[in-house]
Amino acid sequence: MTQKISALLEAAADRALPVVRGIDDGQLDRRTPCAEYDVRALVNHLFQVVVNFQALAAREEADFSQEPDFVTGDWRGRFGAETARLVQAWGVPGAEEGTTGQMGLPARTVGLMVLGDLTVHAWDLARATGAEFAPDPGVVEEVGPGLAALAPQAREMKVFGEPFPVGAGATAFERVLAVTGRDPGWRPAGG
Repeated sequence: MTQKISALLEAAADRALPVVRGIDDGQLDRRTPCAEYDVRALVNHLFQVVVNFQALAAREEADFSQEPDFVTGDWRGRFGAETARLVQAWGVPGAEEGTTGQMGLPARTVGLMVLGDLTVHAWDLARATGAEFAPDPGVVEEVGPGLAALAPQAREMKVFGEPFPVGAGATAFERVLAVTGRDPGWRPAGG
């Protein structure tokens, strides 16, 4: 049986929150596996995704044109509150039905997109800061095929890089990372 997006998001958030809460202010300028983002920029991006996908769950407009600076005040606590709102938004009856967003994608596909972002960017942040991160196996099982299906369009939109080659022994999560263009073995320089 297919799991609800809200349950998957809750599982993903449970794994991502310790990573985000563990980021020290002195780590905000570190490089990440996303070449265009340092830790601060990636936290801001992930915050924006979490907030905007709450709106998409409610069939409201989302604005990705500007990236506000969320890394102020108690941003770690606010990230927890926003991910809880994300889970709640996708748990509303009907949130996974129909279409949403400017591209009119199936709502469940949009939910899988935010699930992928939350999971993959938690890994990015963990790698950049030296934190431990193991994704929820149920999340990986659900998000893997979804991201693989979206990959060609995501590459055209410059959201994913070219697939990273991995061997036959790669784990399911390493294959997810690779399809997004990430090197599953990425470590910070000197790390």
